Amino acid sequence: MRFENKVVLITGGTRGMGKSHAEAFAKEGATVYITGNTEEEGKKTASKIQNCTFVKQDVSVEKDWINIIKKIEQEHGRLDILVNNAGIVISKLLGEMTLEEYMRIINVNQVSIFLGLSHSLELLKKGINASVINISSVAGLRTSLGDVSYTSSKFAVRAMSEVAAREWAQFNIRVNAVCPGAIQTPMLMQSNVEEAVKIISEKIPMKRIGAPSELTNVVLFLASTESSYCTGSTFVADGGMILTQ
Repeated sequence: MRFENKVVLITGGTRGMGKSHAEAFAKEGATVYITGNTEEEGKKTASKIQNCTFVKQDVSVEKDWINIIKKIEQEHGRLDILVNNAGIVISKLLGEMTLEEYMRIINVNQVSIFLGLSHSLELLKKGINASVINISSVAGLRTSLGDVSYTSSKFAVRAMSEVAAREWAQFNIRVNAVCPGAIQTPMLMQSNVEEAVKIISEKIPMKRIGAPSELTNVVLFLASTESSYCTGSTFVADGGMILTQ
């Protein structure tokens, strides 16, 4: 198994893509920690995954990062794989979005990555072939109407990934970013409007929404030694969406 005896931390791991990542890592032998801000949902998810522990966390709050890193240090003494997956979206046009709404997105999607990288470094140094995967988005590659906060945060995720990759290569820690397109997750489906999903699908060259497992396969590749010479790069899994602009 590719991840036997590996210690993995996945933020936003209680549903959607994060849950898919957690299940796959566990199946391949990893000890998995997932975080989220809903305790009931988190415990329920963790109970269905082998060797999985849920820890309540607001990724935008520094003390919550200190707590989860301290817990992993006490229980394992190292961190091998960090997947910064947590994210939210609010779509509003400039002039309509409030500063509070803008900063909520920036704090959860961008500041959380900074906090995660900052507080996990020492544990990652002790990891075995340590790898960090930061989840950006196709919105981090191109702009779109009504997404000033989300786009800003996802461009920043890519930038931070490149900086960390350059700084941490000396510690044998690889850092890469992944840009999903439209993936069938609760965040995408929250409007529960089939027609909207159909319209999105028609704009994708592959004519369909991606499955969480298709993004998970990319994450597992980047976390494994199969990608041992990959760092500071952006990997896109979008069915060709980025080609349509």
